[in-house]
Amino acid sequence: MNLTRLLAQIRKELLSVLRDPRTRIALIAPPLVQLLVFAFAVTLELRHADLAVFDRDGGQGAYELVARIGSASFCDRLRTVHSEAELAGLLERREILGGLVIPETFSRDLAAGRPARVQVLLDGRRGNSAQILFGYLSQVATDLGAQLTQAGAPADPVAVRHWFNPNLIYRWFVVPSLGGILVMFSTLVITGLSIARERELGTFDQLLVSPCTPLEIIAAKMAPALLICTVLGTVMAGAAVFGFGIHFTGSFPLLLCSLLVFVLSMVGAGLMISSVCRTQQQAILGVFSFGVPVVVMSGFATPVENMPGILQTFSNAIPLKYYLIILQGSFLKALPAREVFANVWPMAVIAAATLTFATWFVKGRLE
Repeated sequence: MNLTRLLAQIRKELLSVLRDPRTRIALIAPPLVQLLVFAFAVTLELRHADLAVFDRDGGQGAYELVARIGSASFCDRLRTVHSEAELAGLLERREILGGLVIPETFSRDLAAGRPARVQVLLDGRRGNSAQILFGYLSQVATDLGAQLTQAGAPADPVAVRHWFNPNLIYRWFVVPSLGGILVMFSTLVITGLSIARERELGTFDQLLVSPCTPLEIIAAKMAPALLICTVLGTVMAGAAVFGFGIHFTGSFPLLLCSLLVFVLSMVGAGLMISSVCRTQQQAILGVFSFGVPVVVMSGFATPVENMPGILQTFSNAIPLKYYLIILQGSFLKALPAREVFANVWPMAVIAAATLTFATWFVKGRLE
């Protein structure tokens, strides 16, 4: 491998990416805008929910329960209805997310120390929000039951402490994870367009007759994504700390090393996509066809443990899964070096495999 030819190829690849103003804007502006938008839009917190209550009891316990629900932060409007049919009608017209039916014996059972039951009706068409609302209502009822005893004296409720994220601020989880996802897509786009761009512009044949070897060409096409996306990942981490006020408790050198390995693993996947696509439009479609399932199976939105066994097996070959663990651990729990290494070495193995296959694919196209 000739160093002079390699540096010349790297310079050519960097210029082809950065000299176009539209490409520069596309590489910088969308990830930052998406980070700002998704940080506020992607959330599992529930706010401004409309509820209804059919109180058939009217006692002190029922009054206390309704008052607590009405003053809760997740409740926007609490309606009072006078029949179950009226409550069902509000649910059917999607005017409320859920409703409570308090039976006549609720206050008596609560005062006597017996199990006091409340019927909760939820709109199953909005399943995710309904489940979150049910969790909130269950917590309100649990707190009420813990504080009201048979004699009416307050009792000490169970103290709940959330480690690593005491106030359950969802943005502390979302923003670092979004940084990893956006870096992944940027890496795939840069490398996915590299060879497809050469074919579409008619300069791919020039590579075939150039004195550069296939390995030098492949290494040169890896360089822009490695440099640009490493900087982008660093900027994303800085935006999380200084823009969103998320505390960084881990080791930045370890995170940077993890970022480099993660980008390398994605570079190989992007080069394979680019080698089988003839146009940039096909490359973009290939990037998102590959990237979206990767995000779904990475554990970002749903736990990997909840997936079928075969999908859990596939998730072990997804670098994003390991990088998200490192990101979230570095921000929230000061992930120790041994845990970082335990997630870096699978990414290194995947990077070696994807780069090997990418080299084989691209060499086949060049030769």
